[in-house]
Amino acid sequence: MSVPTLSTKRRLIFSLFLISAVVFTLIVRLGIIQVVQGEDLKKQALEQWSRGIPVKAKRGYILDSKGKKLAISVSRDTVWCRPADIEKPEENAKIIAEILGLDKDEVYNKITSKQSIVKIKQWIEKEESRLLREASIKGIELAEDNKRYYPFGSFAAHIIGHNNVDQVGQYGIERAYNKYLTGIPGKWVKTADGAGRQLPYDEERLYEAKDGLNVVLTMDETIQHFAEKAALEVLVKNKAKNVSIIVMEPQTGDLLAMANKPDYDPNYPTVPNDEALAKSWEGLTQEELINKWYDMWRNYSINDVYEPGSTFKIITAAVGLEENVVTPNSKIYCGGYVRQIKSGKPIKCWRYYNPHGDQTFVEGVQNSCNVVFVEVGLRLGAEKMYEYIKAFGFGEPTGIPFSGEALGIIPSSSQAIKDVNLATISFGQGIAVTPIQLITAVSAIANGGNLMVPRVVKELVDSEGNVVHQYEPEIRRKVISEETSKTMMKILESVVTEGTGKSAYVPGYRVAGKTGTAQKVIDGRYADGKYIASFLAVAPANDPKIAVLVIVDEPSNGAYYGGQIAAPVAGQVVKDILSYMDVEPQFTEAEKSTTENENVTVPDVRNKSITDASKIILALGLKYTTDAYYIEGGAVVLDQFPQPGSVVKKGANLDLYIESTRRETEKIIVPDLTGKTREEALELLNQLNLRFEFSGSGIVVGQIPKAGTEVDFNSLVNVRFDNVN
Repeated sequence: MSVPTLSTKRRLIFSLFLISAVVFTLIVRLGIIQVVQGEDLKKQALEQWSRGIPVKAKRGYILDSKGKKLAISVSRDTVWCRPADIEKPEENAKIIAEILGLDKDEVYNKITSKQSIVKIKQWIEKEESRLLREASIKGIELAEDNKRYYPFGSFAAHIIGHNNVDQVGQYGIERAYNKYLTGIPGKWVKTADGAGRQLPYDEERLYEAKDGLNVVLTMDETIQHFAEKAALEVLVKNKAKNVSIIVMEPQTGDLLAMANKPDYDPNYPTVPNDEALAKSWEGLTQEELINKWYDMWRNYSINDVYEPGSTFKIITAAVGLEENVVTPNSKIYCGGYVRQIKSGKPIKCWRYYNPHGDQTFVEGVQNSCNVVFVEVGLRLGAEKMYEYIKAFGFGEPTGIPFSGEALGIIPSSSQAIKDVNLATISFGQGIAVTPIQLITAVSAIANGGNLMVPRVVKELVDSEGNVVHQYEPEIRRKVISEETSKTMMKILESVVTEGTGKSAYVPGYRVAGKTGTAQKVIDGRYADGKYIASFLAVAPANDPKIAVLVIVDEPSNGAYYGGQIAAPVAGQVVKDILSYMDVEPQFTEAEKSTTENENVTVPDVRNKSITDASKIILALGLKYTTDAYYIEGGAVVLDQFPQPGSVVKKGANLDLYIESTRRETEKIIVPDLTGKTREEALELLNQLNLRFEFSGSGIVVGQIPKAGTEVDFNSLVNVRFDNVN
């Protein structure tokens, strides 16, 4: 046996160390793979041999304060494709395209793509789902999806907002509370081979989505209707550019209504409601269209600033009283011009041609005399005035959760306020505010002095009805004393009963308010012939329950004073809301004597035939409508509104709910629905006791059975609209 040489020993030792190093390296690498990278590699492996179809969570509802659903999610199928499983792509592309109304080449490109999973079409109709299931195309999957639907169309559009195609909130509540509304998505998981083909006998798993939370607003649907109706009427009547009406509860800061006209339909957020406007958009570039959309979605009450004019005098008056520089009986003389300061252009009272002369402070507020408010501002001084401008929340966000809130334009500091600036600010010029800032500030004057954060959402509720989170009213700061608040309400009530706000007077309800007329500032200069008319009302003055701000931007039908066009609107809105809230009218003796001859007590016509009921109603100078399309003389009145004993004006309308004598055995003539809207068709078919199935949107262009066909009670009518989804 030969003895190993030294070189042999060296080779053996080298090999031993080399093998040990390799083994050690492999052990370290194995440890890294299993311990350090184990979880990530598991996920990657799972992704390689599994295919997941997303299952979207059902977006939460948006409800009004009484639980009325303003935004819901409707179930629609979305078509997904696993290209690796598709057989006979040419043939199947044609079938899919015909069923879904798509371009064949576009479908072919999708189902032959290299992606593991691809979306073919989102939110298909039920009939399309049925046909696709019957076609039974391998590799095509239908996943239940949710589409946002706004059942009342453009109603409260600027409060609710809208979503994009991915169901992500873009504006309004949809955006502000998107994370709560969205929920947690789920997934439908299937196993597949390396080429992406589904494996036979695999174990499918469905990970359920978790629904989003429901958002309950402070907005009351009925009050919002009052505001929207009034806003639309004043917009059309005065040919205005914009109209905004805000209703707030002073004690809590709750937003009860916010109506902006013109508006848009969140179901079709890129399509204007006005046909003429839609036509004017034809031929615009994509960039130009996007700018038009943003303008249409813009919330005037939150995003825009304006010079408030005389409505700002409420703030100046409250500060003057709070700081004791003036009392209700202080005497201030108006000679038509402001003579206390020197300025390049004389500052004059709006009635400079017939000066108010000697007047008390209260009379000056009633007269909306500029000279009076300039005197108050000068007595306060720039530093004190600036302090209160900030205290009332001007120049800063109110805390309302909507995006894009403007801050307004106020002086940068008290040192920047010269005497002439102080004078003009005192009567509402040289300062710019947002509508929401102004109504929040005046609500503070009405509620005893507390500046509130505007509350838009009351609570978040889960799908079982459990309250997950409640938003309490929030006080930002104390601004004025309760004594000043009460004095201001008395003074502002006198503005309506004796001053410039008489058009907002409502018999039985004590309305406090202030008119405002301001020349518009465009590109830094006052624009000739362009005004903003406004009125701010609080009622009842002795126990404030609502504050109402009406703003009419650029009225162009002749009149433009706030007392002429905004005050009557505010008065009507106040009357409608307080009646709805069951606030008992408190008539003065004078009001009783002038209104008792105009009022009529509603008779009780329940359980009477429609023939007898109509005679009684008409004899009292009242009118009536019924809820039935088909009426016979023997039909019986089941209920009525207003209820018996209510006091209404002569000429008022009564709603009668009658028992129809139509029998289920009788035949029904199908009406002609062509040209009717969805709401009109719905109402007519319900009245005739016919079932219906709608497809598309817009106006009716077709129906089965045809108009004039005789059908049985409760028969089905298929109605087709011009815009098919």
